[in-house]
Amino acid sequence: MIIEALPPRTTSRRHGAGFWLVAYTFAVTMGFSAAPAPLYVLYQAKDGFGPFTVTLVFAAYALGVIASLFVAGHVSDWVGRRRVLVPAVLVNVLAGIVFLAWSAVPALLTARFLSGISIGLLTATATAHLTELHLAARPGASRTRADVVATAANLGGIGLGPLVAGLLAEYAGDPLHVPYLVFQVLMLIGALAVTLAPETVTATRVRYHPQRVSVPPHARARYLAAGAAALAEFAVFGMFTSLAPGFLANTLHQHSHALAGASVFAVFGAAAVAQIVLARTALRRLLATGLGLLTAGLVLVTVAVWLPSLALFLLGTVLAGAGAGAGFKASVGIVLGLAPSESRGEALSGLFLAAYAGLAVPVLALGVATQAVDVRIALAGFTVALLAILATVVRRLFRAS
Repeated sequence: MIIEALPPRTTSRRHGAGFWLVAYTFAVTMGFSAAPAPLYVLYQAKDGFGPFTVTLVFAAYALGVIASLFVAGHVSDWVGRRRVLVPAVLVNVLAGIVFLAWSAVPALLTARFLSGISIGLLTATATAHLTELHLAARPGASRTRADVVATAANLGGIGLGPLVAGLLAEYAGDPLHVPYLVFQVLMLIGALAVTLAPETVTATRVRYHPQRVSVPPHARARYLAAGAAALAEFAVFGMFTSLAPGFLANTLHQHSHALAGASVFAVFGAAAVAQIVLARTALRRLLATGLGLLTAGLVLVTVAVWLPSLALFLLGTVLAGAGAGAGFKASVGIVLGLAPSESRGEALSGLFLAAYAGLAVPVLALGVATQAVDVRIALAGFTVALLAILATVVRRLFRAS
């Protein structure tokens, strides 16, 4: 990676402006990736499928992310940030076209898989681009601003997508088209915005290889514990972006699309706020806070579905989101502390593989369970399974943290 030589003041301003253009594009594209969450109940009513099909659609997204992340998520280090960011956004635009043109289950699977490919290309590339633009615009400054903005764009964007889609579905009419049209416009503006941002990497010719995954052999047990925790944390995100709107509509009898979108926003908004507020917290305290909040949130959501209670559900949503956000930040910190500097990228790749597996596999299992037992029993089993995973690895996570 080669960052451009530090420019004069006018060029530094270009990097400063480019920073915000990339942040906008990052946020709206992540927003679109989660925008269908409050709309799944409409697809279910239209085509008559159940929760398991929703989890299949969501799993298609996670599969796209994993495939893209390891095939091409690192390519911008060689070809340049903009050459990856613009196609990443346009792939999500293509996913939006599929949503608009066809609403049957095969279309949902295709569109979500395409959206996953886009996000796998986008996340690491946009985060790196933001850091480089920030350092070029503010030589000698710390990375704090770039880290905060990247977190806000990533998790905050995922939260804003369902919120905007839910509001549009509730109040703008034509709920299976208008939200996608709005995001199409926002993302096309973003693709154009990226072309105006300065490039920060000089393209180099290298022999292609997929993203490598490396597990530090000297601390494998703790590394795997961090991966297991990341799996549980992302399983919570997956549950809220796939099945939680259905819980609201069918179990809590809350049929507002705006409320469904707001509940997903609460999860990711709380995760983003927790990561930002706790950014300088010691790793051990961050881990304890995250796991404590996550446990409390999962228990409250499960109890809320059994009672049922909307207030408890929303409170549990916020606590679970904050806990998952803080806990994942701690997992990243543990892995960075374990891995040698020359293989941190490869170590993080393994962590993200575990995280995105958590985004799909436990949620798929939850979807299968809802076909056999009452949704309340299935959710209770999901909660017990995640808490059992965390209980199994908690001692290793706190070891020397």
